[in-house]
Amino acid sequence: MPLSSSSRLQIPGVAVLAVSAAILGFASILVKASDLGPQAIAFWRLSLGLPLLAALLSRRLWARRRAGEPFALKPPGWRALALAGMFFAGDLAFWHAGIKITTAANATLLANLTPILVAIAAWFLFQERPTRGMFIAGVLAILGAICLAGGNVRFAPERVSGDILSALTAVWYTGYILSIRAARKAGAATVEVMFWSTFVAAPIALLVATGFNEPLMPPDPSGWWPLLALALIVHVGGQGGVAYGLGHTPAALATLIILIQPVVSAFAGWVLFGEAFTPLQWIGAALVMIGVYAAQRAGVQVSTPGAGAAKPDP
Repeated sequence: MPLSSSSRLQIPGVAVLAVSAAILGFASILVKASDLGPQAIAFWRLSLGLPLLAALLSRRLWARRRAGEPFALKPPGWRALALAGMFFAGDLAFWHAGIKITTAANATLLANLTPILVAIAAWFLFQERPTRGMFIAGVLAILGAICLAGGNVRFAPERVSGDILSALTAVWYTGYILSIRAARKAGAATVEVMFWSTFVAAPIALLVATGFNEPLMPPDPSGWWPLLALALIVHVGGQGGVAYGLGHTPAALATLIILIQPVVSAFAGWVLFGEAFTPLQWIGAALVMIGVYAAQRAGVQVSTPGAGAAKPDP
């Protein structure tokens, strides 16, 4: 069946989101690789990427000024960007803490509640109503994510606090996705989204790390490599791709595409660390990929004219 015109228009955003989800799939591995505490990792993940984001933003502002466009430091949708920064700081604080306490499989499973929350909220906030086909595809993808994590999920009393933190991560990340979608619909460019949300989130992460009395400096120089990779590759590259995709793709579809992330995490753990990859997980990975592909073809119905896309963005 040929793609609809709306689906064809979403292809660039879908492609970038898929690549970004693959990059984000290495986040849990890098967090586990760092010797620092979870909140200190969150701070460096944000702050080490700020100089690069500032340089990219300056370049964009200078280009706009040379083109004769009015100079405005305050970006469109700045309130949504401030909220995005606060939500993302909460997301990192809860997810980093949860993954240090519970298993990676538990954290992945519980964080995968995000697509359900986003789909419901986007319907009411942006009139982005999932079609019947997308609903079925979403069920397949989420079921696949459950199967993917299910083989290694272990619920134990000593891990309950980590499980709760991981489940609440879905709430924080839902707020982040919806805030970014609102900012992009208001006309904020990808680099504006990334710089300002990171600028807001970094000091919050620092306050949280300080509040938990976590050491901020790695014990040896080699400890900087996981932090730099998290900041420049995962945050600037991966999360930046999510911000770009949310300017071209409905929020509910975007979060389903991001479910590629746990597939990549599972494969990386299998290849790099010899972690078991059971038949149930193979089935789960296949269901995720089938669901994501079907969801992209089914699309989302947007009730208001022009609500499905943001302004063109480099």
